[in-house]
Amino acid sequence: MNINWLKVIVAAFFEVFWVIGLKHADHFWAWVGTTLAIIISFYLMIMAAKELPVSTVYAVFVGLGTVGTIFTDIIFFGATFSIAKLLLISILLMGVVGLKLVSVTKEGAES
Repeated sequence: MNINWLKVIVAAFFEVFWVIGLKHADHFWAWVGTTLAIIISFYLMIMAAKELPVSTVYAVFVGLGTVGTIFTDIIFFGATFSIAKLLLISILLMGVVGLKLVSVTKEGAES
């Protein structure tokens, strides 16, 4: 795996934390953690986008972040689970993987 795609995956991981933090932060240190997660997430995404197609980086970042947030919401915060959600998440993940497979780096080689 290309190091830049690893940056996108880690950025999406931190995205899950800051999205949850925006909803649940209720004291100073929770807001500090949320802010750090935002900074790390966007920094990694921006660094990856310098070498990879911006549109694909953003789509993968948002897609993985969305999936992670949905699963975290279900597992830790009691959100409802349904087969329809699972199906739609699967479709989203197939799109994210598909975009990654067909994207081309600046050097012209597929990543």
